[in-house]
Amino acid sequence: MSVPHRTVLRTTLVLACAALLGAAGSAAAAGPADNVDAANASPALAAQNILHRLCARQFEVAQRVDMESFRDYDAETFRAGHDERAVTVFDSGAVRTGIDAVMTALASHFRDREAKWSWTERYRVVDGCRSAYILYETVYEIPRVGYRQRALTGVTYTHDGFKWLAVADQGTKLP
Repeated sequence: MSVPHRTVLRTTLVLACAALLGAAGSAAAAGPADNVDAANASPALAAQNILHRLCARQFEVAQRVDMESFRDYDAETFRAGHDERAVTVFDSGAVRTGIDAVMTALASHFRDREAKWSWTERYRVVDGCRSAYILYETVYEIPRVGYRQRALTGVTYTHDGFKWLAVADQGTKLP
């Protein structure tokens, strides 16, 4: 029976963290675990909590790179941060499925390099190393033509065993 590479990697990482904690003599040495008494946690549970904290830190970087690559017109980085199956639902109701279709829909943004993009985080949930959701209040402006749109933009991410990838985003226009 063949075991998926990501399962082997994740298991190896958890076991390595558990061994590291065991060698240190105490799970408490790694810092407090989320909602767990770290001093009484099993090495496997402590390793899982460490892995979840590492994934949360990795997510922090990934979501920032996602937003900044769009702001900075870096199409290559933006694309690399998205799953091939990505879907975008625009405030108009238009839907683009697949990263190629999403990039085609956003081509003028990256090509024209004149829009100003800003965002403020409003809500975040990170589910260990599996999935994450973040809600932003965003502003997209093209000063030359007097265009300004405020929206709530929700982005869902998935973890592929190595990195976070945006898999879905949806914008809702605000007044």
